Amino acid sequence: MSKNRPESSKRPYTAVTVPFTATPPREPPTIRQWVQSLVWTENMLTTLLENKVRGGKWHTLYDKVMDRCNLSISAMKVVEKRGAAGVDRQTVEMFWENHRENLAQLQQELKDETYRPSPVRRVEIPKPGSRTETRPLGIPTVRDRVVQTALVHVLEPIFDHTFHPRSFGFRHGRGCNDALRCVEQLLGEGYVYVVDADLKSYFDTIPKDRLLAMVKQKVSDSAVLRLVKKYLDQSIMSPMATWTPINGVPQGAVLSPMLSNLYLSPLDHLMSEKGYQMVRYADDFVILCKSESEAQSALEEVRAWVEQAGLTLHPDKTHIVDSREKSFEFLGYSFRGRFRFPRAKSHKKLVDRIREITPRTSGTSLIEMIDKLNRMLPGWHRYFRHCFWNVFDDYDAFIRVRLRRILKKRHRRNPERLCDKHRWPNAYFSELGLFSLREAHTRFVQSIGTY
Repeated sequence: MSKNRPESSKRPYTAVTVPFTATPPREPPTIRQWVQSLVWTENMLTTLLENKVRGGKWHTLYDKVMDRCNLSISAMKVVEKRGAAGVDRQTVEMFWENHRENLAQLQQELKDETYRPSPVRRVEIPKPGSRTETRPLGIPTVRDRVVQTALVHVLEPIFDHTFHPRSFGFRHGRGCNDALRCVEQLLGEGYVYVVDADLKSYFDTIPKDRLLAMVKQKVSDSAVLRLVKKYLDQSIMSPMATWTPINGVPQGAVLSPMLSNLYLSPLDHLMSEKGYQMVRYADDFVILCKSESEAQSALEEVRAWVEQAGLTLHPDKTHIVDSREKSFEFLGYSFRGRFRFPRAKSHKKLVDRIREITPRTSGTSLIEMIDKLNRMLPGWHRYFRHCFWNVFDDYDAFIRVRLRRILKKRHRRNPERLCDKHRWPNAYFSELGLFSLREAHTRFVQSIGTY
């Protein structure tokens, strides 16, 4: 553990680590279950699933993008997500107040092909676990998000149908836990040498011309292709400047997840065809092998593909690890042997958030602090509940120490000289309703019968 981590509790605990495989995997929904039925007819789905598309390309799609029902459903989805306003400062509430008129105008612009996406508003958001580093996030206007969602409804089934089963990011019925379960299963089968690869600034470096060419391999509707190109050519507006990137897709755009998956899909299939066990979530992927020489060969294959694809592997973050001896990180977890911990950045992010909620000089009441903690801790536990058991004791102890220090400062004139643990025992915080990570983990372990 890092020096910032609280000391471990020494209480015995039967379950060491609850494996991801202890919870049964979800069966991903079929395309028929998640496709937008008002956009995709039964005949279209049959043609797609039976690979009977004439010439392998879809021809007439633009009318489905600008269909009023599609735009209406897309608008409702955008409004439900309640995202921030774009460069035009129009909020989702403002858009929805006059949604009939707004949708009619969008439909007409799409029909006349006079629709032009507005620049994407760029903001810098903190990177998890870092106080200084940021990553760029693009925020399109509400109307652009509506049209992009309508476009995704049309294009996503076409491309998702071709994606590899071990591509887990931004796909219906697949998520981080599925990818982590797959990694753990492979480790248990002896694939202990791990190629831990990192693509440098992936979203910002995807070559636009090659990405558009990949879309053209499945879509021949020229109006749809022009619309996709308009989004790829969107300018970026920051507080200091406006520019049009040469490469990349905007992070935060509705269309970007599908396009980013599409660009890496050939790598998924290449590694599978060559017999390598690759697991990918968006641009985060690992390749698991049974020998160091196999891992070295896999890394060379990745390097060659990445170079020809116009991308870059991060030189300091790409390496081969014997997972029995050293840790590797994937999707917030740190794997080493049979142990699972929150990775250093995930740990730091949680500790910083706890400190933010429990400052010693705050005038906030203890009940309010506990309420804020209780809104944050259950979600953290749901994701990291497969960690080595003592991290939950550690974090519980850390939180109670923070709260006791606040209470001690507020009661510094109290003549009672009992130590803090006696003045405010663990039961005191339990009675106030403080969420306990250890107790939540115990309930989780009991619920799946691994005690």
